Amino acid sequence: MDYSVLVGVYERLEGTSKRLEKTFILSEFLKSADDLDKVMLLVQGRVFPNWDSRELGMASRLLLKALSLSTGASLDKIESTWKETGDLGLVAFELCSKKSQVTLFSQTLTVGKVFDNLQRLAELEGAGTVDRKVQFVSELLTSASPVEAKYIIRTILGELRVGLGEGTLRDAIVWAFFGDKAKVVYNQEKNELVLSDEDRIIYSSFVDLVQEALDVANDFARVADVAKNDGESGLNNISLAPGQPIKVMMYQKAKSISDAFERVGSPAAFEYKYDGFLVQIHKIKGKISLFTRRLENVTAQFPDVVERVSKHIKANEFILDTEVVGIDLSSKKYLPFQNISQRIKRKYDIDVVSKKFPVEVNVFDVMFLNGESLLKLPFNERRSCVEKIVDTVSMKIKPAIQLVSGDVSAAEKFYRESLESGNEGVMAKNLESVYKPGSRVGFGVKVKPTMDTLEVVIVGAEYGEGKRGKWLASFVVAVRNPETNEFVEVGRVGTGIKEKSEEGVSFEQLTELLAHLIIEEKGRKVKVRPEVVIEVDYEEIQTSPTYSSGFALRFPRLVKLREDRSPEDINTVDDVRLLATSQRGRGE
Repeated sequence: MDYSVLVGVYERLEGTSKRLEKTFILSEFLKSADDLDKVMLLVQGRVFPNWDSRELGMASRLLLKALSLSTGASLDKIESTWKETGDLGLVAFELCSKKSQVTLFSQTLTVGKVFDNLQRLAELEGAGTVDRKVQFVSELLTSASPVEAKYIIRTILGELRVGLGEGTLRDAIVWAFFGDKAKVVYNQEKNELVLSDEDRIIYSSFVDLVQEALDVANDFARVADVAKNDGESGLNNISLAPGQPIKVMMYQKAKSISDAFERVGSPAAFEYKYDGFLVQIHKIKGKISLFTRRLENVTAQFPDVVERVSKHIKANEFILDTEVVGIDLSSKKYLPFQNISQRIKRKYDIDVVSKKFPVEVNVFDVMFLNGESLLKLPFNERRSCVEKIVDTVSMKIKPAIQLVSGDVSAAEKFYRESLESGNEGVMAKNLESVYKPGSRVGFGVKVKPTMDTLEVVIVGAEYGEGKRGKWLASFVVAVRNPETNEFVEVGRVGTGIKEKSEEGVSFEQLTELLAHLIIEEKGRKVKVRPEVVIEVDYEEIQTSPTYSSGFALRFPRLVKLREDRSPEDINTVDDVRLLATSQRGRGE
């Protein structure tokens, strides 16, 4: 299939803000699309599944060089155009439109060629890699039409800008491959889905079918391919595969222990809520892999964890949910997340850092064990499996500390003990609940002393002045809109950040994290890809027309850098709205 066909779909998607219309456009395309596996990745603006750790390794600055090489435009000209438009894809479109001649070696681009060539970027390594990558992209752009060049650049940056959220992708699979069975009738003129009450039940069942397959496979390309070729039975047969991470089950917040009982039932299982980071541990054919909740592979960074899992978990194959927590070996108390956060991204001197920042592995759930999925098994039975296979080794590895009780006083005592041990609070879980990947479904809740911090993602920043002139010093933060899966701004953070890295999260550290994510520059202000998650405190939440969420955090302050969180994990605008209506200013 010619790449221009896919690009035409991109253009139509970018041209509408209506979610149902986007679903219709994409579903009609998917019905007859060749290279479906590649197309499903490309429409997400990626060439690897989100759990694949390979990266293209092409930041904006390298793409400027590739554009200069392919179009003959000077770097100064390209950079000034970029600052005007704020979109390097549009810069590519403009420059390629002005090319005075077409190279003799240009050829029609296909989806397969673009996809395969972009994947090859991740394979290039060794001396001269940067120059080879620039040359590689330049050759691709030379064969591209202006509009193709726009989307090649955007794909490399991971910023497609066509407004496709996960819900739209899921629904497009339903419409494309189960349209008649699912009773899909779309009125283009009115932009509405026409369903009777009876048909809506049928439609919802197919949406649930595809969603459940996605929860297990965590791969839109795989699910779309199975839906097209094997239908309902194929989706029902998709199973967990150790080595391929799934989204973890999320938990809602409860106001108190009593509220927790109201939400999850009595008796309930209470567990320490550790201030560490969630690690999903996989083992298959003797190989152990560790993934963060962002689905990043961090096996190499934690050789100590791999060794303990190998020695002290008595099973051949498994997928486990664990919390890896920093621990003070002298006092035997848990340490705040920030003390061990630097281990997540560490690539050098790993053994030294492992000894400097020791961790304890707390196993709290098992989703797959010795060839069988346990997703449908009640939590109390899954917990029994955990206790059977996990050895308890002091300050190294153990099942998460747990209390099963229906007594409020006993649960509150357990809660206080957790806090005194340096933890954030407790988790309360329904004993009969199944495991639902990636959902906040009410099977469990978390209870903490304060519910006032928010997890937000950085979407923009501004360079400082004076001694901070070389650093990004003020950061625009956003929460997620669950309806559109877009990020909406809630404020600007500039306090709580340190001058020196040894004192905590510093301006220099944040600048380094964001430098390769910059997608737009205008003067001292930049826009960045929403990837870096931080936890912020604030005085109160106000309604405000200044930010796209309609809310503003008053006096926000950085509390933690959450390298264990993905943008999909952050708070939503619904959370902010709830806090705004229920919470008075904390200065009172």
